[in-house]
Amino acid sequence: MPTLPHFHSLRGAAVEAVRAADLDVKTELAQEAHRRWQARTLSLRSPLDRSVPARPGRPERPILTPPTQVRRRSLGSLKGRIALLHAIAHIELNAVDLALDIVARFAGEPVPHSFFDGWMQVAFEEAKHFRLVRQRLNDLGADYGDLPAHDGLWQAAHDTRNDLTARLAVVPLILEARGLDVTPALQAKMRETGDHESAAVLEVIYEDEKGHVAVGAKWFRFLCARQRKDPAATFQALVRANFRGPLKAPFNDIARAEAGMTPSFYRSMTASTSI
Repeated sequence: MPTLPHFHSLRGAAVEAVRAADLDVKTELAQEAHRRWQARTLSLRSPLDRSVPARPGRPERPILTPPTQVRRRSLGSLKGRIALLHAIAHIELNAVDLALDIVARFAGEPVPHSFFDGWMQVAFEEAKHFRLVRQRLNDLGADYGDLPAHDGLWQAAHDTRNDLTARLAVVPLILEARGLDVTPALQAKMRETGDHESAAVLEVIYEDEKGHVAVGAKWFRFLCARQRKDPAATFQALVRANFRGPLKAPFNDIARAEAGMTPSFYRSMTASTSI
């Protein structure tokens, strides 16, 4: 177990985890903070907490490039499966920091403590996902950092850093919900290649992500109700203001509905409504 930095509160732990460039420290601290918060041995905030960084800590590798410069490879080859798993590892690492950033950045918001229960559970599971995918890369003779990765995911955090409702609209209800749309097909392709171990990792991620979208939908609806706003109309307005580009079909309507996102949220926001 890595040596963890000292922290004084849940917000302090989240800040230190976001700042950590050592990925073993980052993921372990996210999970340890979750355990201590669930046991109620941490306060929410402390005057000793450091400030939330503008960007999360990262190791020297992978090299970050624009999304258009990240090559796509066929899943029929080992290199292709490694490239996909590397991309998923990068997404899961960003998801760890995004969950922690919600806790750290919005710890002063007037929301119930159960808000932080939900997001620390998300951070715990995203850390688990990153470790699972990284271990699978290791099993295949690779590691996270071996390939370039794109730097677009953190833009969503930066663009919504001052608005919790917008953050919930963009991160769990767009970015995480997209995982529900695409993961079943990726699982099927992995099985077709005979890589059942990677498919099993994707299954764990898929089932957990339903809960993550549900946490986002629950608190998005909570904030809309408090402001006496229609959730679907508010979602659409916030997406238009804070998200670049249209939402991409096809949508996994069943999994989205299980997580609390009905088609009224997203169907009108894409040029294609076919599944």
